[in-house]
Amino acid sequence: MPRLDRRTALAVLLPPIVIGLIGTTHPAHLTQDAAPYWRDLHIVLLPLFPLLSVGPWLVARSVDPVYGRITLLLGYAFACFYSALDILAGIAAGGLKADREGGLATVFGLASDLGQVGSIAYIGATAAAAGCILRIAGARSLPGALVAIGGAYGFMQEHVYWPGGVLSMAAIAVGWAWMLLAVRSAQGAVSRSLP
Repeated sequence: MPRLDRRTALAVLLPPIVIGLIGTTHPAHLTQDAAPYWRDLHIVLLPLFPLLSVGPWLVARSVDPVYGRITLLLGYAFACFYSALDILAGIAAGGLKADREGGLATVFGLASDLGQVGSIAYIGATAAAAGCILRIAGARSLPGALVAIGGAYGFMQEHVYWPGGVLSMAAIAVGWAWMLLAVRSAQGAVSRSLP
């Protein structure tokens, strides 16, 4: 039986405890007066709900790699589809109810603000991962890193609209391909130099 460390225990226990504590303040009904808090509460919960799937994945992968992959896929499905519930029934519904005029401007405004946070996080994740690859492959991976980070920035600006967003996706793919080839080349050079 594998040993589960303190970090794994925290990953399993902390998300439901924090979400539960926040949930104690959730309004019972979506009223005009409760709508701004309803919306804001779901914005706070949006990055927390996906964390519910991290703990079970860490536990399962420490026991059996096959169950780890199954749990990862199920957790991914949960994170995607439960986030949709939170966005629609929590953030959008609260935003629309709070906007006494109602309308698309409310939904698009909320979506833009939240998408900006996600996009900045994606740029940061791309840059951090590219930095790791630079440590492994050196300068030969730098062009790919710059193209991938540029593509991530373009994605923040253009979403997936033609042509800018589509070209941003292509830049991300080309940048990652370049970096992966640089890693492969660096690993090949290391293995050839070993006796």
